[in-house]
Amino acid sequence: MASKWVRPEVSSAAIHPLSSLFSSVRLLLPCLAASQVYPLFAATGVAIGICAFSLLRNITGNPEVRVSKMGRAAGVLENHEEGRRYAEHGLRAYVQDKTPEIMPGINKFFTSPK
Repeated sequence: MASKWVRPEVSSAAIHPLSSLFSSVRLLLPCLAASQVYPLFAATGVAIGICAFSLLRNITGNPEVRVSKMGRAAGVLENHEEGRRYAEHGLRAYVQDKTPEIMPGINKFFTSPK
C-alpha cells in the first residue's frame, strides 16, 4: 500500500536505504529454508562454537591474559605453576595415555597378522 505522501514515481529504495537489502533477504528466504543448506549451517555453527569456546577459555583461564587494568599493570608474573595447570588441562590428561588413532578397531583388524 502506497503512502499518500510519497509520489508514485519515487522508488522504494529512495524511501528507506535498507529496503533493497530487505527485498534481497526476502528473495533468499526460500533458498535458506531448503534442506540442502542445513549441513552448511551446522558446520558453520560448530566452527563458531569452537571459536567462542576457545576465546572464552583463553580470556577466563589463561594466566598470561589479564583483562583488568590492575592486572595488566602488574607486568610479567612468574607464575609457572598456574601456567602448568592451564597447559595440562583435563582433556590433555585424558588423551595422554591413548594411542593417536582415529579408528583403532579398523587399524587393528588390518594390521594384526592372522
